[in-house]
Amino acid sequence: MMRLSMLILIAMLTGCSSGPKGVECPGEVSTIYGQPMGKTRAVIFDLVNAFTVSRDNVIVESGPLQSLDRFKYVPSAITREGYYAQRLSDKQFRLINPWQDTQITWTCP
Repeated sequence: MMRLSMLILIAMLTGCSSGPKGVECPGEVSTIYGQPMGKTRAVIFDLVNAFTVSRDNVIVESGPLQSLDRFKYVPSAITREGYYAQRLSDKQFRLINPWQDTQITWTCP
């Protein structure tokens, strides 16, 4: 009985300690005005009120996404790197780099 209790406790601690699972998502690279520039892929870690993009050992965290009214305005934030991060839907994320006139929109499965 004691062994069973220990196994259950270990299983619960392991489940609670695991972080969010990343999903590999295809992305569309374009200018801010929408002119296509290519395609890319990244792993997106969706935290609901924030997200993280990981690609080629580079990690960009959105920080807390905010919106005055989520039905009218896209939840967004400015990253530490100065990118504009947007959560367009539960499966679509965007980073905008205003200095290079580029944006990447990832659509996750």
